[in-house]
Amino acid sequence: MIIFVIIVAVILLTIGIVYLIDKFVPKKYKPLILVGLWGLIIYLGYITFMSVYGEIQFNQLKEKRYKVVIENLKDIRDAELAHRTVTGRFEGNWDSLVKFIETEKFTITQRRDSTIIDKELTRLYGVDTTKDIVIIDTLGFVPVKDSLFGADPRYKTMMDIPTLEDGQKFELKAGLLEQNGTNIPVFEASVSKKILLYDQDKNLVDLESEVKSVEGVNGPSLKVGAMDEINTNGNWPKNYSKEQ
Repeated sequence: MIIFVIIVAVILLTIGIVYLIDKFVPKKYKPLILVGLWGLIIYLGYITFMSVYGEIQFNQLKEKRYKVVIENLKDIRDAELAHRTVTGRFEGNWDSLVKFIETEKFTITQRRDSTIIDKELTRLYGVDTTKDIVIIDTLGFVPVKDSLFGADPRYKTMMDIPTLEDGQKFELKAGLLEQNGTNIPVFEASVSKKILLYDQDKNLVDLESEVKSVEGVNGPSLKVGAMDEINTNGNWPKNYSKEQ
């Protein structure tokens, strides 16, 4: 639609210039002026078209790369959440996280309500007094790897940025964030947009790094989790992924 509008505008501009030349310019100068103007119009039209078309291509490539990267970030988040479930904390080292996936297990438990004699109240009142309790039974164990990835070995390469061929990895951080006097585990895995779009027009990449939109990936990086807030979500909108 944008390209169509540009073409129509160039055509209308050409018609207007030709009309003005035909009306006001002496006949002997018309051919030279017309050739020059047509050349200028064609050149400006080409530059305008390539500018718009270049931005369209940039957006298409950007979305394609983002979607591939997001799949890795979702795997990283699943692995980190599993690590917190088993150990109570997040992991900030790739080798340790992979080893955890390969060696650790989830504990399968079952909660059930029960009633028992409350010995202290029974002794205090002299009659049998009961209290309700919750009993947690351990039913078994399931390997983390089987639960998250099955037979797929992609967890071994989830730390590699998939759109690059030089083995660059996501930046991974983990630690504790104090909130209301309590230290809460946090993590963040991220990659700069400038790294993902290293081969694209610098001006377009700079604009993309400053995006603030509900339909865009806000900020200078694509990431999951956060080190400055309690958040394990990704910073991408739903149009980039079927699930957050």
